[in-house]
This record gives sequence, C-alpha cells and structure tokens, in this order.
Amino acid sequence: MLMKDVLRKLDLGNSVAEFDQSLEKYFVENEAFHVLINGKKDIIAGDKGTGKTALYRILQKRYGSIPELKGIEVIAGFNPAGSPVFQRLVREPVLSEGQYVSVWKAYIFSLVGNWLLGIAGDDYSENFKSLATMLEETDLRSKDDNAETIFSKITNALQSFFRPKSAELEVTFSESGIPILTPRVKFFDSEANKKTKEISHEDALRLLDKCLGEFGYSAWIAIDRLDEAFQGFPDVEIPALRALLRTYLDLFVFSHFRLKLFVRRDLFRRIIGDGFVNLTHINAQKVEITWDERDLLNLLCRRIRDNSEVTNALSASELDDEGLFYKIFPAKVDAAERKPTTLNWMMTRIRDGNEIKPPRNLIDLAQMAREEQLRADGRAAREFSSDPVITSDAIKKALERLSAQRVEDTLLAEAGAETAALIRKFRRAKAEQNLESLSGVLGLDGEGLTAAIRSLIEVGFLEEIKTSWKVPMLYRDGLEITQGKAFQATAAEPDDEDD
Repeated sequence: MLMKDVLRKLDLGNSVAEFDQSLEKYFVENEAFHVLINGKKDIIAGDKGTGKTALYRILQKRYGSIPELKGIEVIAGFNPAGSPVFQRLVREPVLSEGQYVSVWKAYIFSLVGNWLLGIAGDDYSENFKSLATMLEETDLRSKDDNAETIFSKITNALQSFFRPKSAELEVTFSESGIPILTPRVKFFDSEANKKTKEISHEDALRLLDKCLGEFGYSAWIAIDRLDEAFQGFPDVEIPALRALLRTYLDLFVFSHFRLKLFVRRDLFRRIIGDGFVNLTHINAQKVEITWDERDLLNLLCRRIRDNSEVTNALSASELDDEGLFYKIFPAKVDAAERKPTTLNWMMTRIRDGNEIKPPRNLIDLAQMAREEQLRADGRAAREFSSDPVITSDAIKKALERLSAQRVEDTLLAEAGAETAALIRKFRRAKAEQNLESLSGVLGLDGEGLTAAIRSLIEVGFLEEIKTSWKVPMLYRDGLEITQGKAFQATAAEPDDEDD
C-alpha cells in the first residue's frame, strides 16, 4: 500500500458550514452553544470562520430533540442560500433609524403570525381570528411563511409608498408674466390605500404574544447573514442594524418570542461605533464565540476519526486527540531543537493579530496540506510506513496558500476600502514595524497615523508588541511580507526571530 492511498481516503469535510454535509458529526458544543440553548444569551458574536453559522445550523436541526428547548420553535428569519433577503432594503430610499424599527417589527409580526396561523388555523380562538384579521387589514397575510416571501411583502409595501404613481408639471405665471414651473409628484393612490389599515406595532405584537401563549409555544426568530445583507451600503447598513438592536430590546416585554442574532464582531463594533443607548443591556445578552487550542484540536480530530479506513490503517482508533494528530502530521515542521511542535506551529499561524483562531483556518490548513502532499506523492510515491502521512514541506506550502486566500477572502474583503488600501501598502515590507517605519510605509503621521494603526489593529492585521507592531504570520506569505524588523534594534531590544 502507498501513502497516497491512505491520504486519498482522508476526508476532512468542508470548512464552510453552509457546504458541510457532515457538520453535525463534527460540531463541538462550546460555551456559546450552551448559553444559547439555555436562554441565557441572545446575541452570538464571532469573527468570520469561528462558527456562527455552524451554531445556527445545529440549533435549527437539533432544537426539537434538545430538552432545554421543549416548547420552543426556532424560526429562520433569513434565507440561508442566495442573496440575503434583507438586501432588498438597499434598493429602497434610505430610511431613518425609527422607520427601520417599524420595518423590523412589521417583519417579525408577519413572519411569526403567518407561521402560527399556518399550523393552528384562523379559527383556533378569538385571538387567532383577530390575528388573521389584523394581518389581512395590514396587507401582511401570506400562505407562504418563509422569510423571503414575508420580507418581500414588507419591501413591496415600501416600494408602493416611495414609487411615484404619476408626475406632472404645473405652469403658472407671475404678475410680471414670467412662467413658473412647479413639479407635482403623486406617490400613491389614496383611494387604493384606504383598504390598508394602520395598527400600532405594540398592539400587533401584544396580540401575537397572546396567541403564542394560548397555543403553548414560544418562538425564537434566528437571524444570520447580517454582514452580507448591506455590504457596500453603509448609509443603509448602520441605521438598519442599529434599528434591529433597538427592536431586539423592545421585544423584551413579550414572553413568547425572542430574537436570536448571529453577528460578526467587526460588524457589531461598527453598529455601536457612535454610541448606543442601553448598550449595557445589549452586552449583557451577547456572547462571543472563542476557541481554545484543545477545542480546535478536538474539532480536527473528530473529522479525522470519521474516516475509519484511515484510522484503522494507522492503528490509531484508540489514540487520544494528540496521538492521532501526530499519526497524520510530523512532530515538528522545522527540525531544529528549539523550534515548536507542529501543533503549536499551526496554532500560531492560523491566528490573526487579535488572537482569534477560527476553526475554518485550521481545517483549511490541514486540507491544503493534504492536497499538497497528494501532489508530491503523485510525483514520487511513498510506501506506507509508520512515518506521518503528511510531511513538513506540504504543511509549509499549505500555509502559503492559506495566507494568500485569507488575505483576499477575509482581510481585504472585510476590512473596508480605506483599511484595505492601507494593508496593501505592506506588500513586501518587513513583519515588525515601529512608529517611524509605519509612518514611512503608510505615508502618514500624527493623528492620521494613529487612526490608521487603530484600524489595522481592529481588523487583526497588526498586533502591538511593546513599542512596535507585528503582522501576524497568517497574513505574511499572502502579502510577501518578510520576517524581521523594519528598524534597527537597540541592545535592550534584540532582534527576535519568529518560530
């Protein structure tokens, strides 16, 4: 048997939750999962690749069998595939924060109300009849209760309000005979809109809460993909998402339905950037997804163990996580005595400047190392032996690929145009910079330089090391950044080499 035959049977799954068919088998029930299902937290925050969507998918699949969620229905408040349904808002005129609150409340009322009537029927009780009537009168009744259909009805109502029905030009003359042109625009037909009744959100949501209580259900409305919904439209993104947080707080008075928000940490910071009333209430209900190294190792080893042919061939079925890991990977990437173990080497290279180690980075690094090893074994086949299946050279080449990919699909894609432009200036620079060398790289000084450094730290591109800053190893290969200092080290500050 050849090494490549074992390697071909090693399937590590997909690092992107939306495409991972075996997600349930690999899922690690971390602290964020436990506080969510116990109803202690409602806002799940995490960086890209840390598992927000995976957590939502597990919640959606398992909630019927989780004892803590008995009597709770998890309703998807978004569409998991295709363009995010909330993207429809960017096609409409920009509204005020208060108007977006009205949009969110109307959406939640319609989404949950139509779902409830769909399973219980209009005639379940007098309150249910009132709920059906209220949805009809506000033109929010729908036989199809999925998120896309319901949100479409909301945005169609906005379009009918803002889209001109007719336009005309009135011509009059001043006393001196000069013509005066006055444009007149009619936005909607008042006769046609008489049939749509206005009802206060509080009355509608209070009735919905009563109906849920009568039926013996509570509803969790889970909303994800908010980072994709308004990308490139900050004039809509910030007021719309601030309004969503205000809506979340307003719903606390109701007992039988609650929003569950899955939001990226950097997006959350932007939403509250100019201050937010009752932020302490929001933070009290927020949990951030974090991963320690043992959890990450366990996640990777769960995927390896799912390949029984591989573990049997390696005689690794009874090994613990670390023992299994070193059946696949070498003890060290660099053989020198003082160099780190392969596990430590990989953990330091998947993290960003904020010490975030996304599971996606570890899975992709392992998957790319497997691909690189298969290429090498295709050129020169290795007989199966007790040696690790993947070699050091394959891991190093995998890091080059991972770095290039994360620079493009995470760092530059998510940083915003101004910060991305700053990051590109580091191409072929040194990894460690002081204030003077950063001024030269960025072409800035004073407050402009301070603001630039702050933004680069926020996105995890720089980390502060006493009086200097380093680019984490995750991003170096992708920008051809070389190891070492861009300034002369003093005797008290020796030039330390990275492992």
